[in-house]
Amino acid sequence: MTAPFDDDTSTPRRNSIFGRLRARFLTGLVVILPVALTISLIWTMIGWVDGLVLPLIPYELTPQRYFGINVRGVGVVVFLVFTILIGWVAKGLIGRTLIRFGENLVGRMPVVRSIYSGVKQIAETVFAQTERSFETACLIQYPRKGIWAIGFISTMAKGEIAGKTETGGTLVSVFLPTTPNPTSGFLLFLPKEDVVELDMTVEDAAKLVISAGLVYPNQVKPEDLPRKEA
Repeated sequence: MTAPFDDDTSTPRRNSIFGRLRARFLTGLVVILPVALTISLIWTMIGWVDGLVLPLIPYELTPQRYFGINVRGVGVVVFLVFTILIGWVAKGLIGRTLIRFGENLVGRMPVVRSIYSGVKQIAETVFAQTERSFETACLIQYPRKGIWAIGFISTMAKGEIAGKTETGGTLVSVFLPTTPNPTSGFLLFLPKEDVVELDMTVEDAAKLVISAGLVYPNQVKPEDLPRKEA
């Protein structure tokens, strides 16, 4: 009589069970990791803002005075309310006058005025939307011909940049991001004819850059592809 553990079919069956468990585990990781990382990042950012704002608030007005603990998120609420009030005041005549006086004062400081003007221009471009933001993803040949990289078209080159080049055509300002951190990169000025615009959105192109080419946008569904005739 043969013992149950001597059955040759037990090993494949165990392997099959372990294989299914492994597949379920990996699927669970794919679901959990993005959610966990997103929550962790938001939680960390809230704590960072609280750490900057709460020390500026008098102790009598902080939650620790009444509850004995610091309630996370209070600093974020205070920062949002304060920023809205500053924006409301800046829209008025008195606010514009104070801002103009402050900018004239800062403009007389050699080092500070360079930092302030640069930060202000970036803030106006990104947040106030006074300038055109990235609207189109593109392909360019970089770092040499035959090698393609994803970039983001910002604006057409203007002023001295456009006037002192010898291309004779229109130059396009292209931001070339790095992987996996797209906030850093290079500013390139390329002839318009050397820039290939893409149909994918800027968000899809950013995902492609961040994932190092692992996440491609689903622009075309299989059922939309032309079928070959038999």
